[in-house]
Amino acid sequence: MPTKKTVKKVKKAPAKKVAAAKPIGAVTHFYSHISVAIVKFKKAVKVGIKLHYKGATTDFAEVAKSMQYDHKPVAMAKKGQEVGIKVKKKVREGDEVFEVE
Repeated sequence: MPTKKTVKKVKKAPAKKVAAAKPIGAVTHFYSHISVAIVKFKKAVKVGIKLHYKGATTDFAEVAKSMQYDHKPVAMAKKGQEVGIKVKKKVREGDEVFEVE
C-alpha cells in the first residue's frame, strides 16, 4: 500500500523594505571613446564614494576613483557642478546617480 507523502509549506521571510533613495545627481553626457560620464550633482560629493548609476537600461554601482572639472583633477564636486567620472560600463544621458551607503 502506497504511503502518503506530506509536503511542508515553507513560509517566506517578509520582504525587507528599502527606503526610497533620492538621486544625488544625473548623467548629462557620456563620452564612449574614453568611457567618461559627465554627472551634475545636487550635493557635494567626494572622490572615493560608491555611486549607483540607474536608468532604463543601466543598473550598476562602482566607486568614483577620480573626478575632473575643466580637465583638472578634483577631490570633491560641489553642489550643482558638472564633473567627469571614469566609468567601466556605458551610461546614458538622463540616468540617475545615487549614493550607495
